[in-house]
Amino acid sequence: MLSRSSALRLHVESALAGRVLSPFRFQQPQPITASCGIPELDQLSGGLPRGALTEIYGAACSGITSLLQSALAARTASGECCALVDAQDAFAPAHAQSAGVALRRLLWVRCRNLEQALRSVDLLLHGGGFSLVAVNLTAAPSRLVRHVPLNFWFRLRRTVENTSTILLLLTRESHAKTCASLVLHMERAAASWSWQEAAYPSRAFHTPAALLHSCASTAEIVRSPSQRKNIAFIDQASRHSDRTRFALSAQDFFPAASAGGPHLPPSHQERTENRG
Repeated sequence: MLSRSSALRLHVESALAGRVLSPFRFQQPQPITASCGIPELDQLSGGLPRGALTEIYGAACSGITSLLQSALAARTASGECCALVDAQDAFAPAHAQSAGVALRRLLWVRCRNLEQALRSVDLLLHGGGFSLVAVNLTAAPSRLVRHVPLNFWFRLRRTVENTSTILLLLTRESHAKTCASLVLHMERAAASWSWQEAAYPSRAFHTPAALLHSCASTAEIVRSPSQRKNIAFIDQASRHSDRTRFALSAQDFFPAASAGGPHLPPSHQERTENRG
């Protein structure tokens, strides 16, 4: 003799047979993701989730700027329009263009302080129309970013929900916390300098000056929609399935150089002062 609840459950399952696979089993919806431009990181994290907030944080020279340029290049190459809110006017258009970013599909919002950056991203998200909105706060003072209330990041997260927009937050420290669906921690693992490969007669022959030849970074998943936590080494291929390597060479740091110095696009040969 079935109990009343069991009988009701059986009746509902029979009525929904063929339409709902498991009506009484909760299934976490899989987020729609987009490539960040680095296949190894896409394999590790599953890509950048759309309709969610992604936070990437790390110290200087940890590979955050390279990851940002890769994500912008991947989205603009797909014909999508992106927006970059630059809190301290630290974006380099010439370097981004050499990395493959289509500047004609990128809206660059140059701000003078943190307050202008937060207002700008709020307006852009409510206006809509952008596939990716990146907020670069890496050059902003950390003591000021810490004072941004947590409910502000929660409000931004709710704004992009049920949309196809990727909200990307770049900081030195983690500030969005649980408001972010995906959190990546970037660190520099190794660096190769030009003087290390040169042959000198003695140690006292060469000067300490050198150029950065290549580097490797690490990316750790702190939080993800699938609750995964792995470590990826951004350099070249590795033997372990949960670790990958991706090399950044000198051409990734500087645009193509000529005899007269670095080559800049005609529209960016002179960087004008941002007066707000």
